[in-house]
Amino acid sequence: MLQFTNNKGLAKAFIAGINQSLKLGADIIVNTDADNQYFGGDIVKLIQPILKKDADIVVGDRQVETIRHFSPVKIFLQKFGSWVVRQLSGTEVPDATSGFRAYSRDAALQLNVVSDFTYTIETIISAGKKNLAIAHVPVKTNSKLRESRLFPSIRVYLQRSLITMLKVYSMYRPLRLFTIAGGTTFLLGFAIGCRYLFFFFMGQTEGHIQSLILSAILLIVGFQIIMMGIAAELISVNRQLLEDIQLRIKKKE
Repeated sequence: MLQFTNNKGLAKAFIAGINQSLKLGADIIVNTDADNQYFGGDIVKLIQPILKKDADIVVGDRQVETIRHFSPVKIFLQKFGSWVVRQLSGTEVPDATSGFRAYSRDAALQLNVVSDFTYTIETIISAGKKNLAIAHVPVKTNSKLRESRLFPSIRVYLQRSLITMLKVYSMYRPLRLFTIAGGTTFLLGFAIGCRYLFFFFMGQTEGHIQSLILSAILLIVGFQIIMMGIAAELISVNRQLLEDIQLRIKKKE
């Protein structure tokens, strides 16, 4: 059974459509944006990897460099953003912000979106961390009919996308993220402390007390951030257990 969901860029609308399609018994769910950006005839190509059991999620690759109404700046940002998402998710999706996607029933059951802005980035990172098979196929795009209603400017879009990436990645790899931030802060404080010790042994501590204070602050803050990372990692494990329970409940429903 094939269901279609019409998404206007709102994450809540996307999840509502997915859940409704699951309740109706959909085996494959195809999602497309409401601005007529994608060529509907490519749905056949989009679902083939799922039908062949080669993928759980298939993302339509718009090949942004071929889209005429995309400016060079927008093309660069799209490609760079997709590269960042690939590094965070461990996937090979070339067009991370594409809204033209197909989900198998099993993949759709595991989807959880916490962002209020967009689902595209979050679902890829989430799927990558859950070891779901993600494929991509080239798709066509239609001519531009109207301006995007998802964001007022590129600056706002970049800001919200970066926040989404940071939020989602910290959900799945909190210890690594906090360890990098805390370790960097701690090492910086340690380096400043070593500098103060150098002047101390040289008998030239006058005028360097500020360095000692700054070093102590950075060492304490760095240690606290690492401790926060350990706590966040335990919360992440608990969240994964809750998601497993949620999946079991969804399958029974």
